[in-house]
Amino acid sequence: MSENLNRTAVKPFEVGGATFGDGRLTLIAGPCVVESRQHVLFMARECRKRAQDAGLDYVFKASYDKANRSSGSSYRGPGMREGLEALRAVKEETGLPVLTDVHDISQVEGAARVADVLQIPAFLCRQTDLIVAACETGRAVNVKKGQFLAPSDARNIVDKARAAGCQKVLLTERGYTFGYNNLVVDMRSFPIMRSFGVPVVFDVTHSLQLPGGLGSATGGQSEFIEPLARAGVACGVDAVFMEVHEAPERALSDGPNALPLARMAALLKTLRDLHELVRRATADEASEGAAPGL
Repeated sequence: MSENLNRTAVKPFEVGGATFGDGRLTLIAGPCVVESRQHVLFMARECRKRAQDAGLDYVFKASYDKANRSSGSSYRGPGMREGLEALRAVKEETGLPVLTDVHDISQVEGAARVADVLQIPAFLCRQTDLIVAACETGRAVNVKKGQFLAPSDARNIVDKARAAGCQKVLLTERGYTFGYNNLVVDMRSFPIMRSFGVPVVFDVTHSLQLPGGLGSATGGQSEFIEPLARAGVACGVDAVFMEVHEAPERALSDGPNALPLARMAALLKTLRDLHELVRRATADEASEGAAPGL
């Protein structure tokens, strides 16, 4: 497998005007959780502007419910009904495709009426029934590789999704558990998972969480977002996933690892330029490695 890691064909697909897997870099970004209808609309417009300025396709993300908070008293979101209505407003008023999480089979049908991409959280990446239910909606499905799962084991996720008829599958890397309250990203994960023939996403900001690091809440190291994002793009990912907030210190979820909106524009332009450099270099390598006459 190692000789063919960087030569695996990935079939591109489109989600609401955003394309994955065709050689371009796509952005998935937004606040961790729906804080209000007004806030998600504000964030969607601000992130869209910065993505457009960098020439990147863009999918808005936010969760209507965060079912895996550290503390039972932490803010989970406005709930499914109100949260999905806020996400519907984003679609209708901005024209952006939307991604959101589903935590249970009972949520899938309702979420699929609004979201263009259904996301399976990392802790649930081995829940076959949930994956199958999401795939059977006909929506694109993004499965986050669990913090406990080796990259090679993610092939089983892809096989489940394809068996359920899903042709629009994304795999996301979001770090691996490394000791207590820490995550580490194995950069080998990107070419390994891409060798399964699906576009690969790098969830930069969740990879910088310190799970449970604040005792009753998750900490984070947002100061490392830029170098980690650059490293992932240099490894040839198809998309970058980032939680973004205009004031992370006031965010109702995952503030410590969120990218401040003020730092977003410069980073996206850097990632765009780096991606183009890597894309050209990869094409040159493939050309030089091809046998004469092929």
